Amino acid sequence: MSAAQIKSALKVLADPRQAEQLQRFFKTGPGQYGHGDRFLGIKVPQLRQLAKQHLDLDLNQAAKLLTTKIHEQRLVALLILTYQYPRLERAAQEAIYRFYLAHTTWINNWDLVDLSAPKIVGAHLLDADKAVLCDLAKSQSLWERRIAIIATMYFIYHGHFTDTLQLSSILLLDAHDLIHKAVGWMLREVGKRDQKVLEEFLLDNYRRMPRTMLRYAIERLPEPRRQQYLKGHI
Repeated sequence: MSAAQIKSALKVLADPRQAEQLQRFFKTGPGQYGHGDRFLGIKVPQLRQLAKQHLDLDLNQAAKLLTTKIHEQRLVALLILTYQYPRLERAAQEAIYRFYLAHTTWINNWDLVDLSAPKIVGAHLLDADKAVLCDLAKSQSLWERRIAIIATMYFIYHGHFTDTLQLSSILLLDAHDLIHKAVGWMLREVGKRDQKVLEEFLLDNYRRMPRTMLRYAIERLPEPRRQQYLKGHI
């Protein structure tokens, strides 16, 4: 299967009216985080279905989809990789992981990161050296920083919280709202599984956290406890 065939299939699914809405939703205007991104107007379930039909795509062809300004072309490439990854032997998984990290310039919107980083970067590093995540968390690239923290979702699902907390500390004072939301989200996921671990982190850090990060992190706590954090009464 070739990238050209997938591009043709995407054109058939394109919806110009939906594309206009997505252009606004994903902040593609000048100075916004998605500036320059172009949309065809295709919903994620349709992209998932298309991706599952093209699991034989190789990395050379995936690169032709990923290195483009068309958002859905990049997303379908990443979805294919997430479906391929668990089916492969370790050497082939390593190739996908390295391909992913070599193309972070093109993994440049929050949905692209969120739908792929846990299933590729997180899955690959679960039982491996995770130092690369600290490097990514300190990157000048907003998207590499988001990849770092969102990748830890895979660890959280497997009951491992240490790396999420470490990266949350690194990103605690990050300037970007999309990092505030991502860190808060991952902390909330930790808290859903172990409230004590979450609150130990919060007690040390909640007064310094951006408000959005804090709100996301405490969203699942009992309401009286939430109010204590929000009012600084702990």
